[in-house]
Amino acid sequence: MRYKLLQEGDIQVCVIRHPRTFLSKILTSNVSFKWEAKHETTGHLCVHSVAKDTKPTGYMENSISYSAIEDVQLLSWENAPKYCLQLTIPGGTVLLQAANSYLRDQWFHSLQWKKKIYKYKKVLSNPSRWEVVLKEIRTLVDMALTSPLQDDSIHQAPLEIVSKLLSENNNLTTQDHESIIVAIAPLLENNHPPPDLCEFFCKHCRERPRSMVVIEVFTPVVQRILKHNMDFGKCPRLRLFTQEYILALNELNAGMEVVKKFIHSMHGPTGQCPHPRVLPNLVAVCLAAIYSCYEEFINSRDNSPSLKEIRNGCQQQCDRKPNLPLRLLHTSPDLVSQEATLTESRLKPVIVTSNEIHVEVERNNTANQKMTANVGNGSEPNLIDCLMVSPTCSTMSIELSAQADRILGCYVEILKMLSDYDDWRPALASLLQPIPFPKEALAHEKFTKELKYVIQRFAEDPRQEVHSCLLSVRAGKDGWFQLYSPGGVACDDDGELFASMVHILMGSCYKTKKFLLSLAENKLGPCMLLALRGNQTMVEILCLMLEYNIIDNNDTQLQIISTLESTDVGKRMYEQLCDRQRELKELQRKGGPTRLTLPSKSTDADLARLLSSGSFGNLENLSLAFTNVTSACAEHLIKLPSLKQLNLWSTQFGDAGLRLLSEHLTMLQVLNLCETPVTDAGLLALSSMKSLCSLNMNSTKLSADTYEDLKVLL
Repeated sequence: MRYKLLQEGDIQVCVIRHPRTFLSKILTSNVSFKWEAKHETTGHLCVHSVAKDTKPTGYMENSISYSAIEDVQLLSWENAPKYCLQLTIPGGTVLLQAANSYLRDQWFHSLQWKKKIYKYKKVLSNPSRWEVVLKEIRTLVDMALTSPLQDDSIHQAPLEIVSKLLSENNNLTTQDHESIIVAIAPLLENNHPPPDLCEFFCKHCRERPRSMVVIEVFTPVVQRILKHNMDFGKCPRLRLFTQEYILALNELNAGMEVVKKFIHSMHGPTGQCPHPRVLPNLVAVCLAAIYSCYEEFINSRDNSPSLKEIRNGCQQQCDRKPNLPLRLLHTSPDLVSQEATLTESRLKPVIVTSNEIHVEVERNNTANQKMTANVGNGSEPNLIDCLMVSPTCSTMSIELSAQADRILGCYVEILKMLSDYDDWRPALASLLQPIPFPKEALAHEKFTKELKYVIQRFAEDPRQEVHSCLLSVRAGKDGWFQLYSPGGVACDDDGELFASMVHILMGSCYKTKKFLLSLAENKLGPCMLLALRGNQTMVEILCLMLEYNIIDNNDTQLQIISTLESTDVGKRMYEQLCDRQRELKELQRKGGPTRLTLPSKSTDADLARLLSSGSFGNLENLSLAFTNVTSACAEHLIKLPSLKQLNLWSTQFGDAGLRLLSEHLTMLQVLNLCETPVTDAGLLALSSMKSLCSLNMNSTKLSADTYEDLKVLL
């Protein structure tokens, strides 16, 4: 028969053999008693419990401590009082009378447990010989396992005693550690270890990862934690212990194969995991471990950028930490108005003794004023007007320590394993949808490259509850869809993953027009770049944008049409669209666009394919900023007779291309060469371009002497 551990206030009647030694509130501080001056035939005095607000007096003022109880016995002699226990204390005997035999036995086992546990606390608080201590721990564990009492504290009390013992004795040998762990192992199968014991286990995992104790003893403990833990926030050391245990498994000879078998054992052999807490607990452990890899890096940085700054690459870094107080082309919204004022007024040269120079040449012509007249009006703003585009999302240079690198690799692999289980994938996608990783992790190329497998699994899953998690949680926030798009902070390919995500989302998205609007606002450039390379999904996207009138700006519509006509599949689908909507043909007859911005990561071949697809005789503004074009594209640029503004910011455009431009683009008025590899040899060739009114040579190899020469020649 199983009994519940005696709780405070459970004793109702006390019978005392020796009144002089009577102490009232036995085992309780919640129940008060009153003295009844009634002598029974046996010579005993009865004490009954009364209301809590009754104040005990006399012998009833103090309680009996468990350590003072010398012996506990059941009264079994003939004519003994029914249902009584006899407590032997110094100076007398106390009888406890229960209402029935079950309650009496419950008191008996409870008092025995309380008495023994206090004995072990005293013995183990001052250890002398560890052989004796180990023997006492084994006896304590056996007592807990064989006790008929049912209560969490029956198993937790011995663990807490051992935990305190270990925390107060740090000079134990490794053999002592393992002996103690093995001794308390039976209690750990059905109980979580206390916090101090978790730290002891963590230390053992770090110092002895190949010990058999890790496999034989810790495995069932960690399995129980993952299956039954409800909140790691209340006991973070359980999470840390689980994390160290998994790292210890990874240190074994088989490495990740052992970890994979452990994950499979947590899921179970069936197609559906029977334990709903396993996945969120595993994800919580992974997220905490991954964050710890970047914690030192985060804390060591004096000027940690926001995710937006990482997404905007070096452009935002220039804003945060300007090298010199120069009047350069900063990425601020006020630059549009600054450029308008710049070109409408007579420009004066700026003399700066630095190798980072923005030369503004004095010019005054009506064509230049007309060029900037559209800035600030009701038409769609174009970033080329202020010589800016959204830069490519470059990753930051993050170097982790060898230990952090091993931890990162292990836990990213676990996330990949979790994504392979069909029943876990919906919940995993939901848990990762808010992008719970630190911004430093998202800027780390190795991490995003490994995590790409998980995102691919989400994109390949036909269930809407899975692939819809690729989108952001709420408007204005980045989701995996944005991060892995061309130009996104995590993109390391030419847009294949982005295309597959768009394909699956378009196939099941019930709000197609809303999704197209979001693409047009945020990801039109990547869509056009992939369509230019013949991706059929992106060609369909652009056709739908035209068909649903998603794009209002005529120049952007003409650029989309030129993109479609640059490939065979695009031309065919565009002709089918024109058969349905003749007004698109009318728009095309009016001439090519006046403004054109190539998406980031575009190449010379992409530019050549686009410019050869249609008429660009009206093109005045062209932005190739943050693309992969080189001087080879100059052969195509010189075929644009009306070009007035050219942005080559952060490209590989060099001196050879500058010489070709200076010979043919006589109408060019604004040129941005910021962060390009041009040198004095190529920049001097610009002296023949008398129409230039604004020249940005920030972060180039321009020397002060060449700058002075340009000032005189231009």
